[in-house]
Amino acid sequence: MATKLSLPIVDLSSPDPLSTANSIRQACVDYGFFYLVNHGVDNKLLSSVFQQSAKFFALPLDYKLSLSRKEYRGYTPLYSENLDPSSHPKGDAKESYYIGNLEDSTSVNLNQWPSQELLPDWRPTMESLISKLLEAGKKLMSLIALSLNLDNDFFEKTALNKPAAFLRLLHYPGELGYEDLCGASAHSDYGMITLLVTDGVPGLQICKEKFKQPRVWEDVSHVEGAFIVNIGDLMERWTNGIYRSTLHRVIPTGKERYSVAFFLDPPSDCLIECFESCCSESSPPRYPPIRSGDYLNERFMLTYGSEKELKCSSN
Repeated sequence: MATKLSLPIVDLSSPDPLSTANSIRQACVDYGFFYLVNHGVDNKLLSSVFQQSAKFFALPLDYKLSLSRKEYRGYTPLYSENLDPSSHPKGDAKESYYIGNLEDSTSVNLNQWPSQELLPDWRPTMESLISKLLEAGKKLMSLIALSLNLDNDFFEKTALNKPAAFLRLLHYPGELGYEDLCGASAHSDYGMITLLVTDGVPGLQICKEKFKQPRVWEDVSHVEGAFIVNIGDLMERWTNGIYRSTLHRVIPTGKERYSVAFFLDPPSDCLIECFESCCSESSPPRYPPIRSGDYLNERFMLTYGSEKELKCSSN
């Protein structure tokens, strides 16, 4: 049985940015995960999001498939994704819905929306959430910049001037009759940072030492009102491995589960190259420079297998 993990808590409203940045650094070095509180997204909006998400996933499959993912936006059905090819061959037991960046005029029209007749409040609810999450994410990234001895507006100038921001609604059904089938098999997130909101149903686990065998999994507890933030692979590369992109998964608990993930990534042409503050003569860069879009498309290819469909859109 997995042990319960006590992750650090970061207060986004703290009046002491340097102290908060130090807390973030420690959390990213030790865990790659932390809780974020006082983030500015109220519980009423989050409750509405989960209500609207449940309404969409309860619609007939034929209708949901009419909104199937194109240009990395729209619906993905059960078992369409396999984050860990060495796990169950059937795929991951979840369905999801992607919504892309609303601020980028060149890609906002690529988003697909359910019918207003069926779900009149769905689109405005999701647009409100994306706006709030982007605001919280930008504030958090300024603190992460400080934690890396960078100017607090470093990411604002390089990664957030035209971010590849995606909201993903997730639904994990209850019992499906497969004992060893994960809702989300073991993986690390590909991008910069992820902000996660859950409905309180357990299932999320992390493995701090992803290269050690056997893997040791620890349960991430629900903290009411808090986001769960984790570092992605691009940030791990940027920091020369100092900040962890931690392996995690969602295991079945026999209960239906909903969550919302917000992926905040750099624009596709952003060069991911080791920060000077993260390397030295004794610790040279471990990863070659790479464009964000090239790296992400390569990772998505392994997950979904269709280059044509995934050339996204990291606008």
